[in-house]
Amino acid sequence: MCKKWCVGALLLLTVVAAAWGQKVLNIYTAFDVDEAKIYIGAFQQRYPDIKVEWVRLSAGELLARLRAEAGRPGASLWLGGPSDTFILAKQEGLLAPFKESLGWQLLPERFKDPDGFWVGIYTGFIAFASNTEFLKKNGLEPPRSWSDLLKPEFAGKISMAFPYTSGTGYTRLATLVFLFGEKEGLEFERKLSTVVSHYTRAGSAPVTEVGLGEVAVGIAFSHDVIAKGTAKGYPVTLSFPEEGTGYEIGAMALIKGGPQLDLAKIFYDWMLSAEAQSLFKAWSRVPLNPEAELAEGLITADMIKLVAYDAMWAALNRDRLIAEWQKLTGF
Repeated sequence: MCKKWCVGALLLLTVVAAAWGQKVLNIYTAFDVDEAKIYIGAFQQRYPDIKVEWVRLSAGELLARLRAEAGRPGASLWLGGPSDTFILAKQEGLLAPFKESLGWQLLPERFKDPDGFWVGIYTGFIAFASNTEFLKKNGLEPPRSWSDLLKPEFAGKISMAFPYTSGTGYTRLATLVFLFGEKEGLEFERKLSTVVSHYTRAGSAPVTEVGLGEVAVGIAFSHDVIAKGTAKGYPVTLSFPEEGTGYEIGAMALIKGGPQLDLAKIFYDWMLSAEAQSLFKAWSRVPLNPEAELAEGLITADMIKLVAYDAMWAALNRDRLIAEWQKLTGF
């Protein structure tokens, strides 16, 4: 059914786009700049009459922008970032539903909003990135548990993202709360804050820092560790905490009041297709379209131990947890 729909819908949308003449679609994306270029560039090749103008922001920054722009958004589509930020945006009336998309209709319930306000497009898992040259020089193994991050050998040599600017950073914070409980999870984050070198605004930034030897260990999503670390030839190795790690359902949504919602729906439908999600190979993401091509050696959920990550709870408690985090860490 999906194959028939994908082919038919893409052909129809191509005809419609061509008939309109060139239009401009504005997108906000939480993807890394180099990654966003892959998907947006491919879309524009398929639909040359639709010009895409886009702004890259970390998921937390993007949510803050939508809050500031409520009622007069500068974009029509939000592309990428953990679903908990989308859940919160839905609660605040910042998103527009699109249940008419066949791609949304075919996706399993656990990967989408039941009212059509957002849809999942990929999954990702929190991981550790370590500089192999640092490990070898100091006779160390890469961290394989959360407690390993507190070893004195790593003190001052760790980077991770702020939970209020980055979806990656908040997923890390929520993961520790789900794993240890709220009080213990926040206390662990406080201890981590005493040994980090610094925090980053973007969730994937620590991977580059690890690769360049600026820090020894970074916390990021595993697809970013691969795409920005090992795949680029940097001395980076990937590991996961044995106690369990958190994950995201990366999502996409129409923005309420967006100026080009008709064009956004074309991108939305295309992004749910196997054609589009096969492009996730370039960034080692796990696509949610079952017909999409997979990257060689892709890490999937059945290969690692996951915590019971409750995205709804994470969304509804996001602002409160971040406020507690800031109070405890001073950042």
